[in-house]
Amino acid sequence: MRAAVLHETGQDKLDVLDDVEAVGFGPGKARVRVRATGLCHSDVSAMNGVLPQPAPFVPGHEGAGEVLDVGDGVTNVKRGDRVLVCWLPACGRCPACRRGQTELCLAGFMNAGTPNFKRPQGDVFGFAGTGTFAEEVVVDAACAVPIPDDVPFDIAALIGCGVTTGLGAALNTADVAAGSSVAVIGCGGVGVSVIQGARLKGAAHIVAVDPVAARRDLALRFGASEAVAPDALGDAKQRATAGEGFDYVFEVVGKSATARAAYEATRRGGTLCVVGAGAMDDQVQFNMFELFFDEKRILPSLYGGGDVLRSYERAIALWRAGRVDLEGMITHRVQLAEINEALEQMRTGAALRTCIEI
Repeated sequence: MRAAVLHETGQDKLDVLDDVEAVGFGPGKARVRVRATGLCHSDVSAMNGVLPQPAPFVPGHEGAGEVLDVGDGVTNVKRGDRVLVCWLPACGRCPACRRGQTELCLAGFMNAGTPNFKRPQGDVFGFAGTGTFAEEVVVDAACAVPIPDDVPFDIAALIGCGVTTGLGAALNTADVAAGSSVAVIGCGGVGVSVIQGARLKGAAHIVAVDPVAARRDLALRFGASEAVAPDALGDAKQRATAGEGFDYVFEVVGKSATARAAYEATRRGGTLCVVGAGAMDDQVQFNMFELFFDEKRILPSLYGGGDVLRSYERAIALWRAGRVDLEGMITHRVQLAEINEALEQMRTGAALRTCIEI
């Protein structure tokens, strides 16, 4: 089958090859024909080494398609089911799952070191244990989550990661209060989902912060009250809060510099919500006095900070009701053969979300 492969970490282009085979099918597994996948910035971060991922590997972790076959013991899906791919499935048995914090379950990561594919030259991994930049993928059955017939594959792919992460940060982790002031630093697909979540919660003023003008324009369309470049965040804070700082600031970039800027933009007693996935060696610094004296809450948010399956259902319900715009988030549709063009759009910041049709 065809798949996009990164041979070595640090390369900036993928090879679309036709000699790749999905492996690992057996008891407890599902084989999925991928129909659509989103290009998320986390894929780029894995390619350039910011996120740890063995190479060679097939990127992609938010996808949707049809179940081709299931292994023995699989009861949650059957052949022909339409599914989205969950890259962080919950086992239901570990301490985190028993506490109701299923987004912290590590069961999915246990398979990240097992190859998902092979070529004549050897094994190939799948990013985050999935690898949806391929025509087919074999995953744990828990990773294949059924979706209703009225949900298009491209919409389902977005719900598989970016939408769930962004909406959940606002709805679950930060639990934005009605009438509050909000700033969102980084307005790609996840950041725009944060904006939509804050709007749903009744935020009175939402400032979108991004260096790319096209993304600032899109943020306004998705519910931001104003959109500014990073160097204008201080002026926006003065206008919106009389200089006190925002009630909630969301860092959706994954860098220490933007995390520090987000902290400084947060009012005393306010909430900084860290959504961006950053590098293990990128250190952010706070002094002990400010942590004590300013009483700002720092809340990391992994995959939306709530039960993933319920978050999927909520996103679908909100989309059906017209409360969130998911079609508008897809600014580019490309074929698998055009993957490098889509990657370049992602690197330059032009794309909000690229949907790859496979």
